[in-house]
Amino acid sequence: MRMKVERLRRGWSQQKLAVEAGVGYADVSRIECGWLRPYPGQAEKIARALGIGVESLLEECDEGVSDDAGPDKG
Repeated sequence: MRMKVERLRRGWSQQKLAVEAGVGYADVSRIECGWLRPYPGQAEKIARALGIGVESLLEECDEGVSDDAGPDKG
């Protein structure tokens, strides 16, 4: 899902995205796993936090981004 790609591109954890978007951490996790479809209000908040459109947020993405992508912590 594009949401995860955009989150990782920013080096954000799921918790950071939840805080920035003002939504629950568990919901971010469930949406990324495909267990939950975001409500329209949630989708708008998450898209705004990521700086993308709602339609883009919900797109499936073929880009390969590993879970450990992000800035070096060393």
